[in-house]
Amino acid sequence: MAYFSPNHIFFNTHNTMPTNAVALLILSFFIQLLALPQTLAETNIFSGTKYLYPEILKDEAVTRLIDLGKVSDAHGFLERTFQSPASVRAGNLIQEWMEDAGLRTWLDQMGNVHGRIEGMNPSEKALLIGSHLDTVIDAGMYDGALGIITAISALKVLNITRRIGRLRRPVEVIAFSDEEGVRFQSTFLGSAAIAGVLPVSTLHVQDKSGVTVQGALKINSIDATEENLLQLKYDPKSVWGYIEVHIEQGPVLETAGFPLGVVKGIAGQTRLRVTVKGSQGHAGTVPMKLRQDPMAAAAELIVLLESLCKQPDEYLSYDGQCMDSTVQSLAGSLVCTVGEISTWPSASNVIPGQVTFTIDIRAMDDLGREAIIYEMSNRMYQICDRRSVFCHIDRKHDANAVICDQGLSSDLKSAGYAALKRLTGENPDDVPVLMSGAGHDAMAMSHLTKVAMLFVRCRGGISHSPAEHVSDDDIWAAGVAVLAFIETHIN
Repeated sequence: MAYFSPNHIFFNTHNTMPTNAVALLILSFFIQLLALPQTLAETNIFSGTKYLYPEILKDEAVTRLIDLGKVSDAHGFLERTFQSPASVRAGNLIQEWMEDAGLRTWLDQMGNVHGRIEGMNPSEKALLIGSHLDTVIDAGMYDGALGIITAISALKVLNITRRIGRLRRPVEVIAFSDEEGVRFQSTFLGSAAIAGVLPVSTLHVQDKSGVTVQGALKINSIDATEENLLQLKYDPKSVWGYIEVHIEQGPVLETAGFPLGVVKGIAGQTRLRVTVKGSQGHAGTVPMKLRQDPMAAAAELIVLLESLCKQPDEYLSYDGQCMDSTVQSLAGSLVCTVGEISTWPSASNVIPGQVTFTIDIRAMDDLGREAIIYEMSNRMYQICDRRSVFCHIDRKHDANAVICDQGLSSDLKSAGYAALKRLTGENPDDVPVLMSGAGHDAMAMSHLTKVAMLFVRCRGGISHSPAEHVSDDDIWAAGVAVLAFIETHIN
């Protein structure tokens, strides 16, 4: 027979203690054992490395990022697009990790994976935390995935320390099905549906193989209709706010020597598809002066775009619509990129009949971005007329610039500061505040609720590349910061 004392468990081989007393002692032992995690949580939990939970917020988080980075539709590089086989496998894996953290999980009609804990007051407004599970082609393994994993890890810590039930409000983690827009050239499919800003017509948009968004979902046994797409929208009255952890995708934090930074705002973005049609012909028999070559025309259009975006002040006119402050803003934030070019037919001995290329334009000033698009379009049509080719510019995506909520950002900044102090044992310098040139799910979610973002340092500022890298310690810092932020919602 065993019984408990403050320091030892003794074995009574003579069985001389009364049965009831023995039972009470054993019961007391197990009650104290069960209460131990909560006791640790309430008494100086961050007094040492052990209670910073490196086994969850660092080691397990890194392992899960690596595991998720292996889930790809391609061999030799990472590719995971909307509702592809790898995307579905990744969603299943994330759902398992959510359940491991004690969350109730489900999959919605746009393929988003949800994990939720109701806390003490299920009727209270919910804190949403999210990022995306899809990737670009030949991607790095941290973009999107980092935000999902750090949120799950933080909630797992609260679960194992028996504090998750003391949350004052529900907390929900969402792994959005599509943010990059690679497959259907329409970004934020997952978050825009939740925010209620995704047009129902999006269900009928086709990929390069002719498969629609609705068809891709149906292949994976998800019945997405216009009616249930509208029903996906969250009631703004049910949501307290949204935060997102994401790699910076730029060099600012690394240059400043800081692992974490808070985002002040996100640049607006427009995506265009330009189609140039000319006269297809034999490469050796059509004289140069008689050619209507869409490839040469496209090359001139692309060089025009580069010049316009490098020196917008030399192209824009001051007509009351475009003020001096707008041009100055563009000089500091405007970026323009041609990311994809295709020709038909594509052969070395044929003048192509058609060239198509994409344009990505981003700026913090929405009016300035529109001015650039207007000026660019006019000049491109003039070039096409001069070259006797047909030109069409199709707007595929628009997102206005977003300014993050000041109060929520301040809370997130305090959490980042607390995390760095806990990890280093010293008072760090003020957490940097920076702008985001990249688009994020927070842009779509800003139509639903207040938003804030935490950036995590990445090596060399490199992203959308296999060279993308976040150190294990910086992943840990991000996890501790998310934990510190959620802790402010615990009684």
